[in-house]
Amino acid sequence: MAAGIVTYGAYVPPTRLPLGALGGRAAKEGGPEKAVAWNDEDAITMGVTAAVNCLRGFDRNTVDGVLFASTTQPFKEKQAAALIARALDLPRDLRTADYGGSLRAGTNALRGAVDAVAAGSARLVLVVASDCRMGAPGSAVERNGGDAAVAFLVGERDVIATLDASHAIAEEIVDTWRSEGDPFVHSWEERFVVQKGYTPALVAAAEGLFASTGIGAADFARVGLFAPDARSHGGAARALGLAKEQLQEPLFGQLGTCGAAFAPLQLAAALENARPGERLLIASYGDGAEALAFTTTEHVEKLEPRRGVAWHLERRRTVPSYDHYLKARNLDPREWETAGDPGLSATIHFRERDEDVSFKAQRCRACSTLQFPIQRVCETCFVKDDFELVRLSDRVGQVVTFTFDFFFPTPDPPTIVTVTDIDGARVHLQVVNVKADDVKLGLAVEFEFRCIHRAGGRPNYYWKGTPVPESVPGD
Repeated sequence: MAAGIVTYGAYVPPTRLPLGALGGRAAKEGGPEKAVAWNDEDAITMGVTAAVNCLRGFDRNTVDGVLFASTTQPFKEKQAAALIARALDLPRDLRTADYGGSLRAGTNALRGAVDAVAAGSARLVLVVASDCRMGAPGSAVERNGGDAAVAFLVGERDVIATLDASHAIAEEIVDTWRSEGDPFVHSWEERFVVQKGYTPALVAAAEGLFASTGIGAADFARVGLFAPDARSHGGAARALGLAKEQLQEPLFGQLGTCGAAFAPLQLAAALENARPGERLLIASYGDGAEALAFTTTEHVEKLEPRRGVAWHLERRRTVPSYDHYLKARNLDPREWETAGDPGLSATIHFRERDEDVSFKAQRCRACSTLQFPIQRVCETCFVKDDFELVRLSDRVGQVVTFTFDFFFPTPDPPTIVTVTDIDGARVHLQVVNVKADDVKLGLAVEFEFRCIHRAGGRPNYYWKGTPVPESVPGD
């Protein structure tokens, strides 16, 4: 069997900013909107959640590589792929790498994973593409952009789609960029970007693939195209001679252009409704362009339902106002700047990685009591130093007590703080994605990797509870 995609998962933040609210106007329900990461989310947290959704039902111990693609990696010098692997509790002896610097990073990572598996240097590689780009207030990037993540598990056994061919071109053009220290993505004049950059590069990559394979545009059941906006998307589709029914919905007005994750996310969306034997094409853009051709297999109908794009689009809550969005992105004017202290001790972070990052508790070998955080003496039978580590992140907990904190900084006060029971372990957790009026004792919650604070000028991560959805595919 040729190398290809074994399974997939996605994550789209439930918070939606109505486009009509941009600039401080009143938000209106039912109009065009975009998905926005909230104050405790970034490219890494979204990527972890997409990866969790991708790996549901699969043995994590079989993964031997993690590739992370993003143009908004929170750290300039610290590998995100290694952090994601730790948060997922993957084996320590695996290869990790970050892809960045271009909006093509997502497809670059996906093709790199397939090449590694085909070459025999890896068996199962997790590919995560995630972006959380910001446009300056009032800019086209702010209006058209969105935040999301997608993940694929790449291997050779039971693949649902094989990568048959790819074609890439490189181009030097200053159209969209972000320099060191810039919070916002910059873009040159729209007509220049589209006419000299986007359209010719994307068309050349796709036509190069057609020429090298003998497969024509009409042979593809679904085609996902990166585009900076809906009009550009339509122009590229016409230039390639694609019929309307072939186009994968680009989700403008629902999601937005989500950077390096945009083209791969459309591939995941196409796989949700694909039938065996269909050809799929995705094309990404950024300092050139790349087109990838896939063919689905009989396993695409055997894969259990996933938490994919459609599932996430149904989970939504409207951001109350543009001001709330600005606060969530730290763009609102403040009297005091964030303190520049060193933050959490690196020694403590290293010592407590199992609890904080991998979200592990300990189980007593003598009496099977599960307890958190890790300690030397069992709180039930008092046996000392006789424990095994157990992952909590893929379990379901129940709220046993809660309080509302109106002082902890958040754009949506109050912060909901709970003690949650997870199979006997009592864990102090914040709960998100729920209104204060809807919190109750016994509330069932699952867990998402989030930013707990940014002390020391860097994001510091932990897990938070989120209510278990009524419909949970793949569980």
